[in-house]
Amino acid sequence: MKLAGQVAVVTGAGRGIGRAIAGALGRAGAAVVLAARSASELAGVVREIEQAGGRALAVTTDVRQEASVEALVRRALAEWRQVDVLVNAAGVATFASVTDSKLDDWDQMLAVNLRGAVLCCRAVLPAMVGRHRGTIINVGSVVTSRALAGSAAYTASKYGLLGFSRVLAEEMRPHGLRVGVLSAGATDTPLWDAMPTAPARDRMLRADQVAEAALLMAGLGPNASLEEVTLLPAGGIL
Repeated sequence: MKLAGQVAVVTGAGRGIGRAIAGALGRAGAAVVLAARSASELAGVVREIEQAGGRALAVTTDVRQEASVEALVRRALAEWRQVDVLVNAAGVATFASVTDSKLDDWDQMLAVNLRGAVLCCRAVLPAMVGRHRGTIINVGSVVTSRALAGSAAYTASKYGLLGFSRVLAEEMRPHGLRVGVLSAGATDTPLWDAMPTAPARDRMLRADQVAEAALLMAGLGPNASLEEVTLLPAGGIL
């Protein structure tokens, strides 16, 4: 129970990587605050964590909206009085060439993948800085190290997240906070469901493998920090 006594906030917790990370943190002893837009999906994750003996609280949240994010953090603090871990796993992706992509898709990816993470980080910082401890894990992507045709908008959002995270890590270091980016390759999640040209799903990472890496980042002793972790399928795709 490496995270016993800690409180973790996980965005995008209703499905995919966020759901897997929330479950892993709960099994490691953390009380988990689950954030996503779908109340029904969150309810299922709460049941899973509680059935495994953990504690969980669902808060319907739109990470694009500052007021919604602030309400999420207020609820977490009202329930458990602290936030030790923040995992920004909420994300969206649409793939198309630059010439064929829609500006609305660009706006959506930047709003969720970048602005959403920024808002969540800003919301938890006062509580973490006040206790001189905390770990922030931003879920990035391998597209920041390997160019993928058709992913310009998604890549721009993840490069923004990586750059933001690097600066935040430096700013928070004197306050005892850790900020890291977990960049995963192709992972078998619902994100790929509507993409007919996706790689073979059985060659992708599993969400629980990404969760293992997140748990490692969150569970390190206070004298160590994993700031940039890249996890790839062993078969060499993406």
